Amino acid sequence: MNPDNLKQLLEMVAKGYLSADIALEKLKYLHYESVGDFAKIDHHRTLRTGFPEVIFGIGKTPEQIVQIMRVMESKNPVVMATKISAAMYAQIQPSLRGLRYFAIAQICCLGESMITKQGTITIITAGTADLPIAEEAAVTAELCGFRVKRLWDVGVAGIHRLLSHRDLIAEAEVIIVVAGMEGALASVVAGLADCPIVAVPTSIGYGASFNGLAPLLTMLNSCATGVGVVNIDNGFGAAMLAGQILRLAHRDT
Repeated sequence: MNPDNLKQLLEMVAKGYLSADIALEKLKYLHYESVGDFAKIDHHRTLRTGFPEVIFGIGKTPEQIVQIMRVMESKNPVVMATKISAAMYAQIQPSLRGLRYFAIAQICCLGESMITKQGTITIITAGTADLPIAEEAAVTAELCGFRVKRLWDVGVAGIHRLLSHRDLIAEAEVIIVVAGMEGALASVVAGLADCPIVAVPTSIGYGASFNGLAPLLTMLNSCATGVGVVNIDNGFGAAMLAGQILRLAHRDT
């Protein structure tokens, strides 16, 4: 944060030239911090979105992840990194006291979670093979302060498994559907639910699924309404979108 800019902003508020609300809006975009010559941490993302910045692990060295998490730890209740393999975790864990690891989700974090927020995110998977992406969404949502309901392995190949949980679908506020193969589950759930659906295609499937492209196209072409689709294997992005839906839905309650 530039001290001169901050001082000028505060002086304008003190003199009545600027309202507190407008000053807050300006602060949302003011504060970032450089880490070495490889990262700039957006400390005010929580003010804008309700959630801190999250570290994407792929492509970063262990040393870079350690340095970024150390900088973020003092300013955020929870610091989270996604797509962290077990091998990567083993390399960074000795340098970060209190680091926790969620092996299935491939998420590591410092801190417990955000303050509990209103709303529940329901997550449904087509098959057991989709669990890593579903757990990425679930752990992300829980660390962000939301309650999570899990319903695993209820894909369309045995649709009676899904239909036996109609009550869970009917009471949901927002649903994340995680599916590979042909990705039909998102359309089926959307046809049963009266809430927003966030669809996550996974790279699970035989050759003609093209590493998730087939379920991605199926979800994008859904004839059911109210379906939003995130990228292949993006459980984190699905959780953040679902969280934003709930955050805005409960803003005035």
